[in-house]
Amino acid sequence: MKIMGLRANKKNDIVETQSPESVLVDETQSPVSALVDETQPPDSTLVDKEPVMSKKRHLPRTHFFRGKFRLFGHCIHAQFILLAIVEFSVLIGVNYLTYRWLSPGVSEQELLKQLPQIIGVSLVFILFILSMGLYSGRQRESLFGVLSRIVVALSFGLATLALFFMIFPSLSFDKGMLAAFALTSLYCLGGLHAIFYKFIDGKILSRRILVIGAGKRASYIDELRHKTDVRGFDQIGFIAPRVTQHVHVKPENILSLGTNFCNYALENDIDEIVIALDDRRQGLPTDELLNCRMSGIDVIDMLDFFEREMGLLQLDLIQPGWLIHAAGFKRNIFRSMIKRSFDIIASGFLLLIFFPFIIFTAIAILIESGGEGPVLYFQKRTGLNGNPFNVIKFRSMQTTAEADGKARWAETDDPRVTRVGSFIRKYRLDELPQLWNVFVGEMSLVGPRPERPIFVENLCKINPLYTERHRVKPGITGWAQLCYPYGASEKDSIEKLKYDLYYVKNHGIFFDFYILMQTVEVVLFKKGSR
Repeated sequence: MKIMGLRANKKNDIVETQSPESVLVDETQSPVSALVDETQPPDSTLVDKEPVMSKKRHLPRTHFFRGKFRLFGHCIHAQFILLAIVEFSVLIGVNYLTYRWLSPGVSEQELLKQLPQIIGVSLVFILFILSMGLYSGRQRESLFGVLSRIVVALSFGLATLALFFMIFPSLSFDKGMLAAFALTSLYCLGGLHAIFYKFIDGKILSRRILVIGAGKRASYIDELRHKTDVRGFDQIGFIAPRVTQHVHVKPENILSLGTNFCNYALENDIDEIVIALDDRRQGLPTDELLNCRMSGIDVIDMLDFFEREMGLLQLDLIQPGWLIHAAGFKRNIFRSMIKRSFDIIASGFLLLIFFPFIIFTAIAILIESGGEGPVLYFQKRTGLNGNPFNVIKFRSMQTTAEADGKARWAETDDPRVTRVGSFIRKYRLDELPQLWNVFVGEMSLVGPRPERPIFVENLCKINPLYTERHRVKPGITGWAQLCYPYGASEKDSIEKLKYDLYYVKNHGIFFDFYILMQTVEVVLFKKGSR
């Protein structure tokens, strides 16, 4: 055991002085604090030399707008926060100048009086840009796709502002002025997004990470960086322990250090070190990691890294000890009261707003079925704490869809779906009656999607953690619906469980608002519909 600069000699119990980097640690703690197993041979560590305090003071590249940070529990791309702040500021300035240009006879004092309205208009535009997923690290649209989303966002913004100014005419702008704001905003937002994506893909705003490990766990990170929907970090390479028997990463990505570990990290401007060892007994350069940490380089466990970068909990990496000690999974009566109040008000309001769509959908179903068969479909689902309830949906399948009594997963181009059913599923209109489930408290607007009890029973056998998703109320929309395509099998449900558990761990008012805003994109661009 290493103790604050002292080492106990096993042979003669003589206590020797040791480097100042050594600290008292508990070997049962996280990889950062775990010591190299002294029973391993000397060459099982990652470095050749005794760790020494680096003479080079590290001035970390890492700052607020690099990587991610937690906001109310949820991990947010800091780069996109920067983009939103810049775009919001630019819109205020450009719209102010537009108003001034189109109102040549107005005094400077009168212009300043219009500034609050200009700020409000700019904020509405930014919120609808958020709802189109344009502040998400997963967005990989072409320039045309980005522009089309900006156009849709500004159109919804104009419609919302027109309705608002109709209710509050004393605050209104001239219609021509609003149109000019939208046009100038289109050019500004399109240009800023194009410049931003060039910078973030050019790694200027990306965190430089170094991975300790080259086995199966490390290969997850190697695969992750090659996925097209991940931004925010630049993988420098892998450092393999000498006792590693199985290498699962590309050999060309494995680094051969010519110096001790900490000096390499400092000299190469590493922002973060990820611990991805398959077996912690392979040995860690504990003193070097401590030196790196004290020099301003972050050290993170692989499970926490995946949670931050992907917004999920990697199921095959989770240990009970991690769930016990991890932050999150909190319950707050005040927050629950706010969420329930919001659910009641919002679901009641949406039932009124969408009442014409509800009537037209019901009529369309009746016409197609010739007046035969029910319009609404009641199905048993598993809710909060595993309690069953009846979810209400518009009937989108034939009345004989499960005539034999066997539960079946939905399929791509499912032959049981009617023509009207195909349309209302595509635009999520079949989910509208679930607003009543929300209003009476059986569901929430945001939460994991409820599943049928027979499916839940089988899924809990596949992965016992599946039951943990019932710690919160099921929802009409959820984090898994934003991040994963429509699930139609047990395999899909287990994949979605990664995102559902992330929501259970980090759920809150801000996260719910973020999910609700981005659900607009899911509905309009038909992501995940089947």
